[in-house]
Amino acid sequence: MNSPANVAIVLFDGDCAFCNGCVRWLLKHERRSRYQFAPLQSAVAKPWLEKYGLSTSDFNSVIAIDGQQAFIKSSAALHLLKEAHRYWHLLRILKIIPRPIRDAVYDYVGKNRYQWWGSASRCVIAEPQWQSRLLTDSGTDLTQNTNETGN
Repeated sequence: MNSPANVAIVLFDGDCAFCNGCVRWLLKHERRSRYQFAPLQSAVAKPWLEKYGLSTSDFNSVIAIDGQQAFIKSSAALHLLKEAHRYWHLLRILKIIPRPIRDAVYDYVGKNRYQWWGSASRCVIAEPQWQSRLLTDSGTDLTQNTNETGN
């Protein structure tokens, strides 16, 4: 569960098509290959969630772990833009909006994400070119949909 100082970890809803699309976008737009990824539903995410006192059953927020700090909801999304190339990182100016307002918008999108974008058929980073960026445990097959209930 140790993370080198130059690596950040992103935990995301592996069943969500929108979330998978955001991960794909981040993989394509980051300035350097700094992020390691894991679906929140995976066994590898659980120790990280526990370490930072986060729910191991509520998958309604992306979580960015950088150094010894965990970011959730809109703060995580804005933190992840720090490494985006071109001018995307300038969107971090949205941090001037008070966090309760940012998180209310985040929660609204999160509440509707399955209705608007649907479920992911498989984890986006199961694609061969991104396999090295996936945090895995030997007992989890992340190439399949991680949602057993079909939600």
